Amino acid sequence: MPAHPIVQREFIGTMRRRRAAASVIAAAAAFSALVLLGWPSDAQVDLSGASAQKVFRLFGYGLLGALLLLTPAFPATSIVREKQRGTLILLLNSPLRSWSIYVGKLIGSLGLVMVLLLTSLPAAAACYAMGGISLDSELLPLYAILLLVALQYTTWALLVSTYAPSTDAALRYAYGGVLLMAVLSLGPHYFLQGTGGWKAPAAEHLRCLSPITAVMHLLGHSSVGSKGLLAADDVFWRFISYSLAATGLFAGLTLLRLNHRLFDRAHSQGLITDERHWLIRTLRRMVFLVDPQRRKLTITPLVNPVMVKEFRCRRFGRMHWMIRLAAISAMASLGLTYVASLGSMDWGPEAIGGLMVLLQGALIVLLTPALAAGLISTELESGGWQLLQMTPLSASRILIGKLASVIWPLLLILVSTLPGYVVMVYIEPSMWLQIRQVLISLVLTGVFAIALSLACSSLFNRTATATASAYAVLAFFCGGTMLVWLLRDAPFGHGTVVTALTMNPIAAGLAVIRTPGFEQYPLIPASWWFAACASMICMALVILRTHQLTRPQ
Repeated sequence: MPAHPIVQREFIGTMRRRRAAASVIAAAAAFSALVLLGWPSDAQVDLSGASAQKVFRLFGYGLLGALLLLTPAFPATSIVREKQRGTLILLLNSPLRSWSIYVGKLIGSLGLVMVLLLTSLPAAAACYAMGGISLDSELLPLYAILLLVALQYTTWALLVSTYAPSTDAALRYAYGGVLLMAVLSLGPHYFLQGTGGWKAPAAEHLRCLSPITAVMHLLGHSSVGSKGLLAADDVFWRFISYSLAATGLFAGLTLLRLNHRLFDRAHSQGLITDERHWLIRTLRRMVFLVDPQRRKLTITPLVNPVMVKEFRCRRFGRMHWMIRLAAISAMASLGLTYVASLGSMDWGPEAIGGLMVLLQGALIVLLTPALAAGLISTELESGGWQLLQMTPLSASRILIGKLASVIWPLLLILVSTLPGYVVMVYIEPSMWLQIRQVLISLVLTGVFAIALSLACSSLFNRTATATASAYAVLAFFCGGTMLVWLLRDAPFGHGTVVTALTMNPIAAGLAVIRTPGFEQYPLIPASWWFAACASMICMALVILRTHQLTRPQ
């Protein structure tokens, strides 16, 4: 086949990396552990198949979570790494056509995912051997969904790789798109289900873009979050059609960009602002309320120069973008509170507060690794750490400046969502103590996310590896523990769920505000102690690693 050299180069080159081998070994161990957790301990046969269904659900959700975490990591850096090394222009000038290059990279990236799926087959066979699981209606459809998930998110990551200027930016955008398509697409259905008009059917179709909906429908959890309403029966086929359409769209856009025009950097001459449409002029006045060109003051002696350097050199993390993001967060929190308060007779303030906590937790998990995972690894990869060592700045001041460049934006975002809580206190004054405890949980979530991302940044010399590792570990603590909660009483007991949720500070906020489904789990103050101790361990690791890096080479 024409793409055979690219397939061999991509697949073998990926499998030779240590992190790829570690991912395969960790995935195989995790799949086996998921089955062993629910394996019957006695010699009695369960003729009803309930135990097999519990194990199969645990296995299905775990396999889906592993694919969502691991699939975008390697293809997101495939094309952008070629551009940085200068080898992509050589490929485009070779006898290989653009489509053969793309197919080679697609198959090579999917090869690792196929290896991961192959490692899960023994665990799947063990689930099937327990009985109570249908091969045609449960096991094979699950693997069909997983194959489409791998194909869709691989094509998405390759498309992002053609746009991103660096590997760490490609990982941020790729995982942000996965979060949008897999998780955030479920939100409108939760708000609009049962309402009239076109909004409820549109939200129903939008949630079918997520593989989580299809897997929940397949595993018998379609009623979760339905508020007593009947779920659609064709969720599986909707996801199949939408996934294939999204895959074709991503692949087509990537093929259109994979040519010599990818290296053209011609800039538009632009238009005079007064000649634009009145709607565009109004929008620009709102967006550029904070103008980056006005920030021309010199660095005062009391300001950490490393912090200023991070603010001025960071592409998306510059302060004017942070203020705009904070404004969007404030409007979103107020809008969320307003929309939810319209149905407060049915939902109650606990459900509204739970949505607010999830909004802030999602912002922290999404933004913190993007801001903090490259603080030290970027300097090591680019050689800037040696330049910082040549300055009169001490190692502690360098570290404090880098920490401040992440703390201030996150603090700004957390403060921007406070108006929503103010409205909640105005509606229900007795919730003031709960909201104060929720804010403590969210602050500890931010501290834990910063410390963990900074620890990953100090351990890895490449920004892409540090960013992917930070996202994976945060997803394990904040998302993997939610999987245990979702499978409460089937097969996990109350004590196991409490232990798992204690490691998740976001779940502590949900439990404090008594969100439906979390009110029975006492997580305070054990969750606070865990977040504080884990943050101190990560910061001790950062200090130790920084001391090693500042020693003479």
